[in-house]
Amino acid sequence: MAHPKRKISKQRRNKRRTHYKAEAPSLTTCQTTGAVHVPHTAYNVDGNLYYNGKLVIENTSIG
Repeated sequence: MAHPKRKISKQRRNKRRTHYKAEAPSLTTCQTTGAVHVPHTAYNVDGNLYYNGKLVIENTSIG
């Protein structure tokens, strides 16, 4: 099992972790529906599923 030979100081540990940060997701607006969504991902608009501006699954709710 791995065992550190020396204690890692808080400063050294924090320097290593400077690159791990939260970033806001990039969002795009659909040309067809005007919905704001994450790119390259299917998204819902009024119960219909869209991908790349095209209707993939139409809402067929029974009611």
